Amino acid sequence: MHKVIINSDDFGYSCGINYGIVDAYLKGILTSTTIMANMPGFDHAVELKKENPDLGVGVHLTLTCGKPLLDDVPSLIQVNGDFHKLSFYKQDFSIDQDELYREWDTQIQKVYEAGIEPTHLDSHHHTHTIGTNQDVVVNLAKKYSLPVRRNFEKNALVKTTSYFEENFDIIGDPKNIEGNLDVYLDNLVKKLKAYESTEIMCHAGYIDKAILNGSSFIFPRAYQTDFLINSSFAKKLLNDASIQLVHYGAI
Repeated sequence: MHKVIINSDDFGYSCGINYGIVDAYLKGILTSTTIMANMPGFDHAVELKKENPDLGVGVHLTLTCGKPLLDDVPSLIQVNGDFHKLSFYKQDFSIDQDELYREWDTQIQKVYEAGIEPTHLDSHHHTHTIGTNQDVVVNLAKKYSLPVRRNFEKNALVKTTSYFEENFDIIGDPKNIEGNLDVYLDNLVKKLKAYESTEIMCHAGYIDKAILNGSSFIFPRAYQTDFLINSSFAKKLLNDASIQLVHYGAI
């Protein structure tokens, strides 16, 4: 049996994102999501999780979106109090790793305190994979005995499994695929069956004002939500007896 996790990032970003994620779970093949503890849609996401207890929910550690939960992490923020933008981390940068540990630890604790038992850790914009941020997330993963999305070598310290990761963001922009989309998806099904476990990362959601004003990744979210619910690929996975759709709690 080949275990496939289909995880949408950004749960808690906004109500529109939250509703899209839950629809993709209830009506489609989504099995998992990761929640942003510092964003305005967090409380709404928590309520939706309570209504859907079998939806896997991890923590989407946030360093480049919104404001920190702590007010004493000056190296992590801009003058206006928001986190540094992603561009800050695409160059030589310097942040206080103790501040980062405390902020991310606080984000994880907020999820637990909301009554959610997290399934795993990952991060917004993959910032946990950058430089010494990797050491911080490994220490937190050990503290809470949680697996981490495996897209950097040090994760072998906290989770080992036959694994590969696929990014579904191309579904919202098929021109990114060389050749035919159907051929790509047929090959993806074959690829899923070559591994013990797989995560397909996506960004489901409906478009609302918060996304229009705050995100550079907008319209592909709606396409991905529809794809996870209505595509022939989704039906193929649901009907394939050799594939088990799971969340991180089953790995």
